[in-house]
Amino acid sequence: MQKVLVIDFGGQYNQLIARRIRDLGVYCELLPYTVSPERVKEFDPIGIVFTGGPHSVYADGAPRIDDGILKMGVPVLGICYGCQLLAHILGGRVSHAESREYGKMDVRYFENPLFADVHKDNVCWMSHTDYIEKVPKGFSVIAQTSTCHAAAMASDDGMYYGVQFHPEVVHTLEGNKILSNFLYA
Repeated sequence: MQKVLVIDFGGQYNQLIARRIRDLGVYCELLPYTVSPERVKEFDPIGIVFTGGPHSVYADGAPRIDDGILKMGVPVLGICYGCQLLAHILGGRVSHAESREYGKMDVRYFENPLFADVHKDNVCWMSHTDYIEKVPKGFSVIAQTSTCHAAAMASDDGMYYGVQFHPEVVHTLEGNKILSNFLYA
């Protein structure tokens, strides 16, 4: 049985992410960000999803994962805070925005397996105060909005994906397709 692990960073949509993955036919479990690499290995997921959360990755005491989880060779999709955490841990730069980005935004998706068969000019749901100022080395920007240069990023090796928006909510058009692309690509 294929399984996905959803790692919870306290976001308001964490249960919804798990529900969407299950609706797409993949078993998943939601575990806290304190999960050990040993527990992840025991679970044996085909993918890992980092949820959003209310924190800033650069703040003292911000939730983190054990870095060993990123060295397991399992594809990771970071959503909102999860995207920022990936950027932060892997050498990118996350900064505080002058104003919070919240609500529906027009987005432009670039060619990438995460956005296969998704309309390139689209609408997504943003809910963040921080932004990715610089993606990590070995990553490309794969989506942009008028106010968010790195609305999504992907590692060149296809192991890590991050989206600043929330594909799990109905306000992101074709969000389920994006999740499906991560699960089945």
